[in-house]
Amino acid sequence: MRAIIIGAGIAGLATALRLHQIGWDTLIVERAPARRGGGYAVTFGGIGYDAAERMGILPGLLGKGFITDELVYHKPNGDRRFSLDRATIAATTGRRSITILRGDLEAVLYEKVEGGEGGAEIRFGATLTAVDQDEHTVRVTLTDGTEEEGDLLIGADGLHSATRALLFGPEEDFLLDLEHKVAVYMLDKRPASIATGATGTLSSGGRTAAVISIPDGRNVAFFGYRADHARPGEDVTTELRRVYGDLGWVIPEALAGLQRAESVYFDTISQVVAPSWSKGRVVLLGDAAWCVTLFAGYGSSLAVGGADRLGTELAAHPGDVPAALAAWEAAIRPEAERKQKLGRRVKGVYAPTSPLLLWLSLLPLRLASLPLVRRYMIRRFIEG
Repeated sequence: MRAIIIGAGIAGLATALRLHQIGWDTLIVERAPARRGGGYAVTFGGIGYDAAERMGILPGLLGKGFITDELVYHKPNGDRRFSLDRATIAATTGRRSITILRGDLEAVLYEKVEGGEGGAEIRFGATLTAVDQDEHTVRVTLTDGTEEEGDLLIGADGLHSATRALLFGPEEDFLLDLEHKVAVYMLDKRPASIATGATGTLSSGGRTAAVISIPDGRNVAFFGYRADHARPGEDVTTELRRVYGDLGWVIPEALAGLQRAESVYFDTISQVVAPSWSKGRVVLLGDAAWCVTLFAGYGSSLAVGGADRLGTELAAHPGDVPAALAAWEAAIRPEAERKQKLGRRVKGVYAPTSPLLLWLSLLPLRLASLPLVRRYMIRRFIEG
């Protein structure tokens, strides 16, 4: 059996690895000319953690993961509001979870797949232009002029999926805009006021910003803010300066670092709401299918867990791809929809527009910073 996977991100690579483990061959087709790195930090747990353990990538992820030494919440002028220490942060994420950069998670998967354990061919600089399928085979035409065929086509090509547009309909029929934008990039140096291994963040007037110092010396700038239009602006530098230009602290330094960044992730925060994730021998997986968004904080976990379950169902339904896809969707959709609902609820407090909403959104974290609450959390979630 052979699968063609569109997208060499977390979902696509995890799927290739899992399908290899059940005896499939895979071709991964990636639009970008080379693998991308960086990205924001995610808490990887739940069904993703369980799947990573089964798939044999958990040791690699643990090696790339990190625990933040201190999480400091700042006022717009840079003064401290309060902070959480390392033990409290660990307690809030739980035992079976890892804090890791998206790019590092992808790197662990890529090394497995590219190194031979994933059994995949990876082709960069191409994507879909046409798809045709019948009862037995799916055939694709790629932008590099080649044609390929297989038993299954998997669209793991993200929020703006070409696979979804070709097979299911135009993007605007599926995207639910959550009225926020996000920009993330790596800084070439750590701001002096951010301690090594610490994260500093502030929220003000519908805007959130953070600088994350990774213990290995890398540093990430993160900006998330309310926006009332559905597509990303064309000039990220101009837009971020307009939105954040009146703030102090490390914001001017982080914005200056944007000019030297090798790449920037800049997009709307949107969910994908699709009544079905498959058509015949074509299936959507990961953000192309559901995109729970960073508000829910579960996208990477759901992508890896979804890839693992897809392999399980294909193995359980040998020769009957449509039946396997139906069983897979029935298993994964409830979890994806729960996380989407969570993301829509969190949207309202993610970048509060008023001081009262900001105070209310920070109240649980302020309580967690209190010695009595902190000791309880450590006993309950770490020691107990």
